Amino acid sequence: MANRSSNALLNSELMRAESLEFLKAIVNVPSPSGYEERAAEVYRQAMAPHADKVHTDVHGNVWAILNPDAEMKIMLAGHMDEIGFIIHYIDDSGLLYFSGIGGHDSVIPVGQRVWVHGKEQVCGVIGRKAIHLLEDEERKKKPEIKDLWIDIGASNRAEAEALVNLGDVVTFQYEFQHLIGDRATARGFDNKMGTFIVGEALRLLKEDGGLDPNVGVYAVATVQEEIGLRGARTSAFGIAPQSGLAVDVNHAIDYPTVSKTRHGQLDIGKGPSVMRGANTNPIVFKMVQEGAKKEDIPYQVDVAAGGTGTDGNAMQISRDGMAVGILGVPLRYMHTPCEVLSLTDVENCARLMAAYCRLVKPDTDFTPRLG
Repeated sequence: MANRSSNALLNSELMRAESLEFLKAIVNVPSPSGYEERAAEVYRQAMAPHADKVHTDVHGNVWAILNPDAEMKIMLAGHMDEIGFIIHYIDDSGLLYFSGIGGHDSVIPVGQRVWVHGKEQVCGVIGRKAIHLLEDEERKKKPEIKDLWIDIGASNRAEAEALVNLGDVVTFQYEFQHLIGDRATARGFDNKMGTFIVGEALRLLKEDGGLDPNVGVYAVATVQEEIGLRGARTSAFGIAPQSGLAVDVNHAIDYPTVSKTRHGQLDIGKGPSVMRGANTNPIVFKMVQEGAKKEDIPYQVDVAAGGTGTDGNAMQISRDGMAVGILGVPLRYMHTPCEVLSLTDVENCARLMAAYCRLVKPDTDFTPRLG
C-alpha cells in the first residue's frame, strides 16, 4: 500500500471547482431506479467537453467515450440510480401510499420531508401514528413501509391527483453538504459518486494523457443497479469490452457497532478500496496495484468471497467473460439520506481508475495465470 497521506484534500482544495460542481449536481439531482433521465442529462453535459463521443442507449445508460474506434475496450461503470420511493395508491383523503425502490431500512422514512416528483415538484412529509397513540406492542415493533404514507397537504383525492400521478417517484429532501475537513454528506452518494468518478477518470485521461491511442475507454453511467444491475448488463453486452472497472460505495467499518472480524476493515480517508476475490480478474487486480504504486495513490484491499452486489458482477459474466476489477469508496450510513464519505477518497478513486487505463495496451493479456 502506498504511504502517502490521504489527508491531502482539505475543503476540496485539490478538487477543481468544475469537478466539485459536477459532483454536487449529480448527487443532488433526483434519479431513483428507472427514472434516471435527470442524472443522465447532468452527466451528458459534464462529459461533452471531454469525450470524443457521448452516446445514450435505449435503456438510458450514457456512454462517454475516448478512442471509440479502438479494438481494445475498457468499460468504466458507475451507476447513476439511487434508492427512492414510488407512488402506488392515492386514497380519498389525498394521502399517498408508496413502495420502496431499492433497499430501505423502514425506520429511516418516518417523519422525513420528501419531494414528490409529480407534474411539478411537490413537498410532502412521511406520516405515521404519533408515539402517544401507539399501543405498547406497536412501540416494540419496527415500522413497515406499508404502514406509512405521504401527506402533501391535500384535502381529498382530486386535490392530490391534480399534482401527482401513480408511478411518480419520491426522494428525501437532503442535498450535498460539507462536513469538517474533506468529509461530506449527501443523499445520493450511492452511487452517483461513482458516476462522477468514471466521468472524472475520463477527464483525467483526456487532459493529462497517457492513454494508448489504440485503447478505447467507455465511461458508462449505468441505470437500474439498485434493482438488479440491469444497466451494466446491457451496456457490457453492447460495448463488448475486454476489460472493465466498476466503482461503487462500500461499507466503511470505522464506527461503533460494526465488526472488523466479521466484515474486514475499511476506513474513511485512507484511500479507495480495491476488491480482491472471485469477482475480480487477478491480472486486473495486479495492474490496479501497479497503477496505484506508479502514481502514489493510497488504497485499501476489500475482500469478497464470491459475486458482489455491484455492476462488476454483471460485467464479469457478460458474453464470453470480461476481465473485471472493482473499486470502491468507503461510505458510512449507506442507504440513508445522510451518507458520509471522504472527498479525498473520491478524487483518488478517479485517479486510480485513470492509472489502470494508462497501463492497458492493445495486446494486454488478461488470462489468469501463475507468475
